[in-house]
Amino acid sequence: MHDSVATIRAEIEENLFRMVGRFPEIATKNDYYLAVAYTVRDRILRRWVRTAKAYFDHSIRTVCYLSAEFLIGPQLGNNLLNLGIFDATKQAVADLGQNLDDLLDQEEEPGLGNGGLGRLAACYMDSLATLEIPAIGYGIRYEFGIFHQEVHDQKQVEKSDRWLRLGYPWEVVRPEITFEVKLGGRTEPYVDATGRYCVRWTPARVVLGTPCDTLVQGYGVGTVNMLRLWKAEATNTFDFEAFNVGDYARAVHDKITSENITKVLYPNDEAEEGKQLRLEQQYFFTSCSLQDMIRIFLQRESSLDGLGRKYVVQLNDTHPALAVAELMRLLVDEHRIDWAKAWMITGSVFAYTNHTLLSEALETWSVELFGRVLPRHLEIVYEINRRFLAEAASRFPNDPDKLRRLSLIDEAGGRRVRMANLACVGSKSVNGVAELHTRLLKETVLRDLHEVWPEKFNNKTNGVTPRRFLLLANPALAELINETIGKAWITDCQKLRELELHAEDPAFRARWREIKQSNKRRLATRLGRFTGLSIDPATMFDIQVKRFHEYKRQHLNVLHILALYRRLKLNTHPYAVPRTVLFGGKAAPGYHAAKLIVRLINAVAELVNNDPETSRRLKVAFFPNFNVKHAQYIYPAADLSEQISLAGKEASGTGNMKFAFNGALTIGTLDGANVEIREEVGAENFFLFGMTADEVRRRKESGYRPREVYERDAELRSVLDFIASGALSHGDPRVFAPLVQSLLERDEYMVLADFAAYLKCQDEVSAAYQDPERWTKMSIQNVARIGKFSSDRAIREYCRDIWRIDPLVIPIE
Repeated sequence: MHDSVATIRAEIEENLFRMVGRFPEIATKNDYYLAVAYTVRDRILRRWVRTAKAYFDHSIRTVCYLSAEFLIGPQLGNNLLNLGIFDATKQAVADLGQNLDDLLDQEEEPGLGNGGLGRLAACYMDSLATLEIPAIGYGIRYEFGIFHQEVHDQKQVEKSDRWLRLGYPWEVVRPEITFEVKLGGRTEPYVDATGRYCVRWTPARVVLGTPCDTLVQGYGVGTVNMLRLWKAEATNTFDFEAFNVGDYARAVHDKITSENITKVLYPNDEAEEGKQLRLEQQYFFTSCSLQDMIRIFLQRESSLDGLGRKYVVQLNDTHPALAVAELMRLLVDEHRIDWAKAWMITGSVFAYTNHTLLSEALETWSVELFGRVLPRHLEIVYEINRRFLAEAASRFPNDPDKLRRLSLIDEAGGRRVRMANLACVGSKSVNGVAELHTRLLKETVLRDLHEVWPEKFNNKTNGVTPRRFLLLANPALAELINETIGKAWITDCQKLRELELHAEDPAFRARWREIKQSNKRRLATRLGRFTGLSIDPATMFDIQVKRFHEYKRQHLNVLHILALYRRLKLNTHPYAVPRTVLFGGKAAPGYHAAKLIVRLINAVAELVNNDPETSRRLKVAFFPNFNVKHAQYIYPAADLSEQISLAGKEASGTGNMKFAFNGALTIGTLDGANVEIREEVGAENFFLFGMTADEVRRRKESGYRPREVYERDAELRSVLDFIASGALSHGDPRVFAPLVQSLLERDEYMVLADFAAYLKCQDEVSAAYQDPERWTKMSIQNVARIGKFSSDRAIREYCRDIWRIDPLVIPIE
């Protein structure tokens, strides 16, 4: 298939007719987008068929990456880059009277993730394909994704995310491959004809899983891997008999209840129905995925004994941890393998990545709910636990408290199944995602399990793909880098080190600054389009975009804004650098404290932006519906990256890496991957503040009293009193009272304790920004030294240490 401009143009015209059914005079931008997308997809499909054939012929070892989220972002631009036809397609589209940038903006983004977890999974799929590692991603095809965020009356409003409404050309649906997934019902033991003890599961209902495949093209290689997402369907989508007697609701009842499983990512689980739906979601996609792996394996093999040699299954957090119990069920109940052998196979297949230090985020399910939805799996969990605790008791004979902590069942305060414990017990590897995170896992939340299996535990610091977040998102900077050091950095980010030699060149620094200013103008235009707010690209762009959670401390940032506003009003700020503070991110629908912080940000924005005394020197913006598409405008425009979580709470963070790849300087705590970023870029190029994780622990142990901090710090007191007064809520002090009360009485994430250090550090930021040459040199050094945080490096480490897998080169036709 030729990649000349003429060939691509002809194929776009053909697809406009053949796939979209339009002629140019009436074709819309979406029609042209679809025609271009199908043209690109045709090329990828050809490579996919060759890749799949090679995997089949070689019976190749394969990584299966199980994740509840895959935040893959828009596909067209990334695929054009990876295929090497971006410029040719841009010209072909121009010849047809269209603008490629307009068509790229036309693409709806799949809302298949909420934040770092899903974006990490997508980055890893990109790196797996680029490094030519055989892999399948398995997840859920959410019909409405996470949610579309709007802001009304300062408050977050959740709307359905209709990302499929205009068609999605990147997926290939496979209706001929379906798997049954059982839910509810009862189990009964019996003895088969050979005298073997068996268990029969009679479900209350059965749901079908159908795969929808999105193909992942590696950069500059022939390899195309598969992201297989499951959608739920009813076994009987329409009850004709019920319809004929006028019971129209019952006629489609099974269809509705079955399809609900894959309607929405993370349904609100405040109600019991929401909890049940989440559990059903997790079981649904793990069961379909494991059944699919076994189907593929048995195409070539007659016995499942070698399953662990064919597959390594990486569990991305605890959402897919049910896979441990489900594989045991499939092996023991469906394939009649004895327990000991089945457990040996299971232990050879799974590896587990932990992504949290928050005890509340280590998923648990009530035994009652678990048994009601998955009665057979509860029996299997009990049996795994019985055998595990017997083994542990022989090692720790006089320590019943340790056994209670190790147990897969938490007996305290209502019996609950501990999914992290299940994942650790059933996996051959357990890894954290930053050096600090892994150390704290071993010392705190997984300490007892680490004592049982220290050899299982290892660190794999997260990374991000430089293709999407630098090459695609920041083309001007990427082109400058290409001109300066060549293109090898695109697949070997350690080559970026060569930029250090140019940090001393005034002409190079001037070009670097102009590119940053151009990116800021581009973001200002986009922000104005979506919010109506006008911001000045000449100001410092101080940006915090991430999922909203109290531990990420967006409210600490807000307290600084109010302190800065007060100083500007009083004319007491020593470094009055004009600043635009931009926020973005979504709060979970049921997380009221996080939603209140969103409201506070918008209230502060209304105050600050409408004050003629300060609005030229300080503006606050909230970019609604933060997603990958918007991120590709935001990261390249940032001057300052806010990574201010309480030390010991963020597992890694990946936004910190994306900002640094684009030349933003970081203000942050020694939390997550910040520690390693600071080590790499140099302490002199990182604005550090706040307590360390050990200092946080000691201060809490000694009795932290946030009200005493408030009483000692006049500036903090004035800011909190201002919020409490109702000045930001039209005179109603009740609106933000829960937030102020929480900070003064509990302050779980020690916002007040770090406030003074944060303000002092922000003064250092302002002072540094006043020297453009120094700031630019720091920015260049950040990019030059950030290469460790490429997802390519992370995947190479997984391949070497956990997966034990080698590349398979697929020649480009």
